[in-house]
Amino acid sequence: MSAEPKTSILIIDDDSEIRYSLERVLGANGYQVESASSGEEGIECAEKSQPPVVFLDNRMQGITGIETLQHLRSASPHSMVILMTAFGTTQTAIEAMKFGAFDYIIKPFDIKKVLSLVTKAIKAHNDLASARETRYSPILNSDDYKEGIVGSSEPMQEVFKIIGQVAASDVTVMITGESGTGKELVARCIYRHSHRANRHFVAVNCAAIPENLIESELFGHEKGSFTGATQQRMGKFELCDGGTLFLDEIGDMALPTQTKILRALQEGEIQRVGGNETIKVDVRLIAATNKDLEKMVEEKQFREDLYYRLNVMRIRMPGLRERREDVPALVDFMLQRLSKERRVEVRRVSDDAMRALTAYNWPGNVRELENVVQRSAVVAKGDTVLTKDLPREIAAFASTAPTDAGAAAEAKPGAADAPDDAVESAEPAAPLPMESGAPVIGAAAPAPSLGDTFDQLYKQLRDDIDEGLLQAIEREMIIRALAETGGNQVKTSALLGMTRATLRKRIQQLDLRL
Repeated sequence: MSAEPKTSILIIDDDSEIRYSLERVLGANGYQVESASSGEEGIECAEKSQPPVVFLDNRMQGITGIETLQHLRSASPHSMVILMTAFGTTQTAIEAMKFGAFDYIIKPFDIKKVLSLVTKAIKAHNDLASARETRYSPILNSDDYKEGIVGSSEPMQEVFKIIGQVAASDVTVMITGESGTGKELVARCIYRHSHRANRHFVAVNCAAIPENLIESELFGHEKGSFTGATQQRMGKFELCDGGTLFLDEIGDMALPTQTKILRALQEGEIQRVGGNETIKVDVRLIAATNKDLEKMVEEKQFREDLYYRLNVMRIRMPGLRERREDVPALVDFMLQRLSKERRVEVRRVSDDAMRALTAYNWPGNVRELENVVQRSAVVAKGDTVLTKDLPREIAAFASTAPTDAGAAAEAKPGAADAPDDAVESAEPAAPLPMESGAPVIGAAAPAPSLGDTFDQLYKQLRDDIDEGLLQAIEREMIIRALAETGGNQVKTSALLGMTRATLRKRIQQLDLRL
């Protein structure tokens, strides 16, 4: 491995032997090395030379490594600081990352690990530098995301059209789609654009309420109607009289409750549990489910008459993999919201990271994307999310997505357009291209032969893994198979030639986040 001679590295350590050893190793690999024997001296050197990488000892005479790290944040804010310690304690790890260290390494050093870490640090430094060269400008302005629903793709445009058609009327609406696609956001949008917008909007998750309590939750109850009913209580129908009631996951509702819902819709009246009084209610109902209600009707698990009563107008929410071109705008929206609500300073995503986000299959849809964006923004250094900040199973897609896969990402204002670095790729254990059924925007390159693929994979993983080689390969195979099957474990286990129980055990052992 070699690097450009002008790439400078600063070593701050009061142990002359450590400094000498690192100087020899790094110098032999083409780096320009500068040394300092104390934290105070190191801060002065860093302020003058602004080195891309700093190796910093944790325990030194004078100011400590953590104190030096804090000073380096202002003296050389763009340096990637690698903390060196002989004691890999919990406190050291927490403090190192809290105060902005790129990583930390435990003495005695493994040369290959040192060089690999330097490569990754330089890659991160250069990616951040490229991102800073372009002035940041948000994709969306306040008018674009005031509804909370982000997307300009054709599937989302169809959703917006139907919302506009149904909002002004009082017809019931059925919203279908996978979990995490934003069904409640659509329901709230319909409500805000309706003539009921000045009245209550009440959301009920039917799957989260026990069967013996759902009727009381919806219709209320009289005092003494059942054990624990110590006073009269109004239900959701009464509470949102004149407004809009959103029943999420209605496919999980028991048949007896479905009968009462049907009566409330047809007659516009309800009875509290344990009561005889008929109460008139004027409620607009919006329902949502991720289940196949037509199949449930056939299997007598859902009332046919209620199904037709609910399904007057249907809105189908597309999965995120069906509208990949919306990913950059969604990410931008999420980062802007994080900046406002949680004081997170990250403002953008690098080109490579955006390509990975766009190529990933997203079995958890927008909800999963939001979790990933939050997690990545927390661990990112500086104001840019890099590929290394993404979860491993998503970062792997940076090397499989064609460079034009993120056509939407390339159009993102503020995205860096600098050429690739001269150093090696810094992404952890990123696999080389393999056959995958995961849909990717853009034409795929011709697939390499199986032998060539594994030869390249072996070479790439050999010096860049913290786990066993077989375990690393197994991890990547499972990730790819899950992506190809949309997260379906039954299909994935069949594809990999293992039982479902074995697959689930492997997923748990490898700590894969699905």
